[in-house]
Amino acid sequence: MGHTSLDKIIALQRNPANIRNLCILAHVDHGKTTLADCLVASNGIISGRLAGKLRYLDSREDEQIRGITMKSSAISLHYRNGDQEYLLNLIDSPGHVDFSSEVSTAVRLCDGAIVVVDAVEGVCPQTQVVLRQAWLENIRPVLVINKIDRLIMELKLTSQEAYTHLQKILEQVNAVTGTLFTSKVLEERAEKEKIEERESGTLSGDQVYDWSAGLEEADDSHLYFSPDQGNVVFASAIDGWGFSIQQFAHIYSQRMGIKTEVLLKTLWGDFYLNAKAKKIMKGAQAKGKKPLFVQLVLDNIWSLYDAVVTRRDKEKVEKVVTSLGVKVMARDSRHSDPKVLLSAICSQWLPVSQAVLSMVCEKLPSPLDMTAERVEKLMSVGARRFDTLPQQTQELKRAFLQCSSSENVPVIIFVSKMFAVDTKALPQNRQRPLTQEEIAQRRELAKQRHADRMAADQRAASLQESAQPAEEETFIAFARVYSGVVKKGQRVFVLGPKYDPAQALNMLPEKYSASDCVPEVPHLSCCSMESIYLLMGRELEELEEVPAGNVLGVGGLEEYVLKSATLSTSPACPPFTPLNFEATAIVRVAIEPKHPSEMPKLVRGMRLLNQADPCAEVLIQETGEHVLVTAGEVHLQRCLDDLRDRFAKIEISASKPIIPFRETVIRPPKVDMVNEELGKQHKVAIIHQMKEEASQGRSSDTLHVDPSGLVTLTTPNRLATVSVRAIPLPQGKTRMHIDQFKMTIHFNKLCCVLCHPTMSKGKTIDSPGTVANIYYKVGEAGAQATVLRDFDNSIVSGFQLATLSGPMCEEPLMGVCFSIERWDIQSSAASQKQDSMEKDSISNEAVVEIKVEGSSETTPQAGGIASGPSQARRRPDVSSADCYGPVSGQLIAAMKEACRHAFQAQPQRLMAAMYTCEIMATAEVLGRVYGVLGKREGRVLHEEMKEGTDMFIIKAVLPVAESFGFADEIRKRTSGLASPQLVFSHWEVISSDPYWVPTTEEEYLHFGEKADSANQALKYMNAVRRRKGLYVEEKIVEHAEKQRTLSKNK
Repeated sequence: MGHTSLDKIIALQRNPANIRNLCILAHVDHGKTTLADCLVASNGIISGRLAGKLRYLDSREDEQIRGITMKSSAISLHYRNGDQEYLLNLIDSPGHVDFSSEVSTAVRLCDGAIVVVDAVEGVCPQTQVVLRQAWLENIRPVLVINKIDRLIMELKLTSQEAYTHLQKILEQVNAVTGTLFTSKVLEERAEKEKIEERESGTLSGDQVYDWSAGLEEADDSHLYFSPDQGNVVFASAIDGWGFSIQQFAHIYSQRMGIKTEVLLKTLWGDFYLNAKAKKIMKGAQAKGKKPLFVQLVLDNIWSLYDAVVTRRDKEKVEKVVTSLGVKVMARDSRHSDPKVLLSAICSQWLPVSQAVLSMVCEKLPSPLDMTAERVEKLMSVGARRFDTLPQQTQELKRAFLQCSSSENVPVIIFVSKMFAVDTKALPQNRQRPLTQEEIAQRRELAKQRHADRMAADQRAASLQESAQPAEEETFIAFARVYSGVVKKGQRVFVLGPKYDPAQALNMLPEKYSASDCVPEVPHLSCCSMESIYLLMGRELEELEEVPAGNVLGVGGLEEYVLKSATLSTSPACPPFTPLNFEATAIVRVAIEPKHPSEMPKLVRGMRLLNQADPCAEVLIQETGEHVLVTAGEVHLQRCLDDLRDRFAKIEISASKPIIPFRETVIRPPKVDMVNEELGKQHKVAIIHQMKEEASQGRSSDTLHVDPSGLVTLTTPNRLATVSVRAIPLPQGKTRMHIDQFKMTIHFNKLCCVLCHPTMSKGKTIDSPGTVANIYYKVGEAGAQATVLRDFDNSIVSGFQLATLSGPMCEEPLMGVCFSIERWDIQSSAASQKQDSMEKDSISNEAVVEIKVEGSSETTPQAGGIASGPSQARRRPDVSSADCYGPVSGQLIAAMKEACRHAFQAQPQRLMAAMYTCEIMATAEVLGRVYGVLGKREGRVLHEEMKEGTDMFIIKAVLPVAESFGFADEIRKRTSGLASPQLVFSHWEVISSDPYWVPTTEEEYLHFGEKADSANQALKYMNAVRRRKGLYVEEKIVEHAEKQRTLSKNK
């Protein structure tokens, strides 16, 4: 097919029934970009000979050097299938785990996906991730099993063995899909049960439990991949061939006279050809016969490879070429590399582009086929259900489903990411051929400029400086139109993630449009789309308008959109649900310019980088450091290169990675580090040591620590006293029974939720969620309401200050519950408030349950157990008469100190961030892999051998602190035969006690100053303290032995 003109693509954009928006998803190095090259070559954009070598959609230099895709890029292709013409908006996405956020941005804009699986490696970790991402976004996948040539050339499998191997791969992929389907059905059943339970009231005791999961009734036949359904293509993209069962069914129906429908059902499966009876019969495996797929399909491919590549049999090749009716050029047949000849034959006999694109057109949905379930999911933000949205908002669902391009339909666009392009690359700035007059004008200008330069060098320098900003980067929004027609210069509303359509509809007049002046509506702004582009891989084409159902680029939004946004001409449109990011940003480095005078350039560069990368985060710490947070080492390297070469354009220096830790407490252990039993005296010694430390910092009469770990602290003016105890939260528990108050507190039913200002949903795991629940003890009769506390906020603020930086190394706390067992406020403290207090003193007992969690996904619901008010009455704070300042401020400080001391009274531990590490390695290098893991404190969970190959899959956990340089080291040690995949998994308590001191000689041998094994927790803690400039207890002289001179004294 020749090169498609821009006019043709514009014409095809108007027919949404023949548009396919699709992305290519796979594990790293499974052949996505090579397959994309073959599809691009079918439109004449690149030469077919360069497909697989050029990697056209990898436009960045570092992508070409590393050989991996790092960003999603889109291209529009034209394909004729029978008498129908289709427009395919193809998005190539990365496979590396560090760039899985780019996959999320691509998947949101698509209706279907091509999932590519390597025929040798099978289903890999990232394959499972992309299948889950496609499932979460409700898009339909089709399967391409790529690199089948490796089964012939590398594994040397026979066609029969290859058939069995391909069956296993299909089973693996379908198993992942089945797991996702099962979890969805079970979730729906649980939701249904909840609703039924709510409607029918409490369940009667004699009800029989229904254990059917609902899986029997659910139809999942359409979800699975099967060649006879037409949603599987077998291919070798590098050799340019690929086929589906349908192609061979058409070929053999003409040759053998068997109906196409019969062949479609029998070509894949346990069927064989009985040549004598001229029948296709079942039971090939039982009778030891060749399956039809092997006999009619694989044997032909195997014999072609044997003739062309293995034996180089010229006579047989000529016979094959003649029988297939393909034309081979003389230079291809004479070429020294047999793969060139093979590619020339296969690309004409079974072109991969034809097989894949025809499958895409037939099996993937058009924008008109968008399901109502997906629309409702997109429009329901957070905990809001679709049916609770305003009526005008619910009516927009029809606009989504119709995908109409008429004038009266509201425009709805979703921007999934912003990407930077060089201003010179924009179509309006592209160089065009010059006329003779223009050439003459330029010649005169050049002469004039030369004369000026000779006259005044300074002016030329200033001109140069003024010309430099023109080389800036421009941001283009990567977006899709869901409804209406987008026109150049059109004004639209930009809806922030917290925008509430119900609130806006009440504030705005009816039939309000984006061209009017915007009143103050929260999270709503207006902008005009200055330019719209057709995305063509490395190039952009300017358009005047884009109808619904198409992917496009929008210019002029950099001031209004940070990373992603929803744009609409209707204020009733809700913001779309946030993107599902699989990777968590955890690797952080501090960045500073080499020359301090260039700090403004760095700040501007980091702002641009933050906008250009969906996953990277930029923040300024309390210390003033500019910190960059990324998903992994490769991602970090790419961000630093971008900062250096594109956005800041200055020399920068990056610190060593800043490793995040958490501080926690555990239940008192029974044994110490060398498995010796701990006596009571050890526990008492800790309390005494803590008391001594506390007495150095403040007078001991305000602080009391009892042997059970209860800390009582009085404010400096002696007016308020709090008693706090730190309790470790049991891992995985969701409820806690407090027997002394005869009530149960459910942690997911909270009266009030308070979080750190740095924390927001879906952001980095370095922002811990802190949840504070205040429950007052209700009187036995329960008739009298609880007296309101005026100092609630002071208590919670003190708790938050304490949890933000713990006493071990100023890292946030996690998994700790602080129980306030006593809280007294003297009458003079109360009198500092307004005179509305009736009683002279308040000493009402209260329980404050405060919980620190790593997750921020907590739903604030009013708990029906001990109901405190949702908001306390605010009263102005009056300054105290004494020199200590307001009581509320003293209470914050007292609460903070009490929490810190209560934390120190318990056995303290560090928590380390852990990666899940999946390594594929051959048996020869298994020992070396274990060696590298052992050296870096890794722990192997399990290993299994991949069936049909000599590869082992090792699953391990590895501390993030030990992961830097891990991938490079493992590749060096195994000569490239093993490659790890690191994904952030969880936080884990480091078992060793950082404060443990060896006392016996045996302990000194193991853990003393000359020890072979260092205390891991102490090593991490001291490293963090040293980085933060805190005091580290260490000896300058390590061994204190006399230096031995080499020469003897004479």
